[in-house]
Amino acid sequence: MARIRPTQVADDGFWDEERPTRRTKAARYAVPVGVAGIAAATIGLVPALASSGDPDLPKISAEQLISKMAASDTERLSGSVKITTDFGLPSLPGGASFSDLGGGPGGDGGDGSSAAPESKLMELASGSHTLRVAADGPERQRVSIIENAAEYSLIHNGDETWAYDSKSNAVLHSTAPKGAGAKEDHRRELPKDLKEVTPQEFAKQALASVDDTTDVSVDGTTRVAGRDAYELLIKPKSDETTVGSVRIAVDADNGTPLKFTLTPKSGGKAVVDAAFTKVDFAKPGAGTFDFTPPKGAKVTEESDNRRGAQDGMHGKQGKNARDALSGLKVTGEGWDSIARLDGPRGTTPAAPGKGDGGAGKEGGAFLDGLGKKVTGDFGSGHVFSTRLVNALLTDDGKVFVGAVDKDALVAAANKAK
Repeated sequence: MARIRPTQVADDGFWDEERPTRRTKAARYAVPVGVAGIAAATIGLVPALASSGDPDLPKISAEQLISKMAASDTERLSGSVKITTDFGLPSLPGGASFSDLGGGPGGDGGDGSSAAPESKLMELASGSHTLRVAADGPERQRVSIIENAAEYSLIHNGDETWAYDSKSNAVLHSTAPKGAGAKEDHRRELPKDLKEVTPQEFAKQALASVDDTTDVSVDGTTRVAGRDAYELLIKPKSDETTVGSVRIAVDADNGTPLKFTLTPKSGGKAVVDAAFTKVDFAKPGAGTFDFTPPKGAKVTEESDNRRGAQDGMHGKQGKNARDALSGLKVTGEGWDSIARLDGPRGTTPAAPGKGDGGAGKEGGAFLDGLGKKVTGDFGSGHVFSTRLVNALLTDDGKVFVGAVDKDALVAAANKAK
């Protein structure tokens, strides 16, 4: 057991049903991973999140607070979430960043791809973003990312899902086949990655890591989005993990996580800070989940033919990915877990082969610019570091990834040689 110690968005952050959902071309939007997953803030979050005095709440133990969170059945809410991420992703040659690999400028290629959710995820891996969220049970959700008077929205309403990118004025629409159950068709709910950028989803993932490798305590009280909350503090005992602590502000009334802060062991700004700035637990109005494509928008229907074409295009890639993941191994436990993936020998750019014409040296120089070269009993490779997740890519094609330090990765590679 863990050791326990004693359409249209109104100015107030909520959807206004009285306002039209149409957007003008002046409302252009530049929208925001995820990491293993995910995902996902800084400690200098906006003043709106600052505590106005710690509330005096009844004493509660960590076990009781975790139980309160587990028993929370909040399915209806609306509000505004501020998420700031600072993974410390390295820059690519030429000054580009990894977040540039996600969405961004460009047309939709004629197939609605600029409105596809996966094109937006990488932009959430850095910087600050404002999200408007609403939920009315499992059949209705809405997430909008609002920046620079523009938006990217995902709306799930019954059997329909809409994705809208105001920057390109592109819309992607899908309808679940008749008789399809929620488990049979993923389009009946919002994409998992975009659902998991709220304090509730971050908290679920953190609580899954609580075991005897973790210290858990209630560390006082606070106020978030005008609501009284307890602060749950989660601290790994491990010396090797890069995670310093996880702090979750839990609504004192209904047990809903209101704020999530992940701080690295190295200190400084938080890696992830997601918090409600406004929240209302009343049932959102039905019009919140209505969507009508704006005038002039290019609407792409995600038809069975289109999905079939996508499946055919990605079929070989998908098979290769499945084959690669079939060799995935996990070593270590808890916060010290390291994922190992073995690729074909000599597949990395840093592994020159006979007759490669110097390509190996060029590839090695490229990797040198991104990561740090390391050696050990396993041979040689490169470590690519962020403020939280590190990865070791060996010259013979093995990959070791975890929220652990460089020495732990090298030790894992030495043991696996």
